[in-house]
Amino acid sequence: MRPCPCYALNSQVFNGGINKEKQFTWKELSLTFKHAPSASASASASTTPMVNSVRVAVAQMTSVNDPAANFATCSRLAKEAAAAGAKFLCFPESFSYISAEPGDSVEIAETLDGPIMKGYCALARDSKIWMSLGGFQEKGSDDSHLCNTHVIVDDTGNIRGKYQKIHLFDVDVPGGTVYKESSITEAGKDVVAVDSPFGCLGLTVCYDLRFPELYLQLRFDQQAQVLLVPSAFTKITGQAHWEILLRARAIETQCYVIAAAQAGKHNNRRESYGDSLIIDPWGAIVGRLPDRLSTGIAVADIDFSLMDSIRTKMPLDKQRKPVNFWRSASL
Repeated sequence: MRPCPCYALNSQVFNGGINKEKQFTWKELSLTFKHAPSASASASASTTPMVNSVRVAVAQMTSVNDPAANFATCSRLAKEAAAAGAKFLCFPESFSYISAEPGDSVEIAETLDGPIMKGYCALARDSKIWMSLGGFQEKGSDDSHLCNTHVIVDDTGNIRGKYQKIHLFDVDVPGGTVYKESSITEAGKDVVAVDSPFGCLGLTVCYDLRFPELYLQLRFDQQAQVLLVPSAFTKITGQAHWEILLRARAIETQCYVIAAAQAGKHNNRRESYGDSLIIDPWGAIVGRLPDRLSTGIAVADIDFSLMDSIRTKMPLDKQRKPVNFWRSASL
């Protein structure tokens, strides 16, 4: 099994967003890979030994505007995951904080060496478990913006890599609610995969799920084996699209997908769909909480021999057409 190259994909950016004078296509972006910088402890662990089967856990919770209360919930779930034998625990988007009022998230945003993230790094170390923490309110380039950042922490408490959400949720949801994530959030510019003892991890966040190009880049250009989708889907969009999109991403990439979800009412303004899932490379759901709104974990074993078998019998990586094929076919 090939090691994860741990690449990052760069496009030109200004103030955290894509250069508005130059809108890159995925054809152009596919030519701009470079080695990703590490976040804390280097993500260069391409020699990390990987077992053939590993137990993972996906969390489901209802975060509020109280970081201490959210940390207490995450601590309890980490204990449950460790007791169940999981070596990797995935938390949902906004695990540490969901604001009650517009603008509060910017005020609470911190750097990754701030006290909130340090607390979660200590939790990973004390629990002896790797963690997917995304998206975290990371301080942006100015006082009025943040980055929606997905962080991977190893079982010694070191940050092994980070991804900043590329696709921001600027949507008029059916039913009248309008979301404008870009008003306070800087778009990311890098496609990130992180090597781990549990395979090559492809990092994404929530709304990214609707853009298959990102997942195809992670699978076929960075050899991702496990795709992470921490999310806080709205109730309306979750009912319509959550499961089907996740299963599609698993099937088309032949990867495991771990999708940790926010669930239930956070405050009078916001409600999330829930339904945390673990999906195998054939698109089968192998981990799910019995109640899509409850707080808890689901556990499943990732079987890399199954993934290898699926990829060998249906060799999509060898059958995919290169970018130049589609360019010439359209002429």
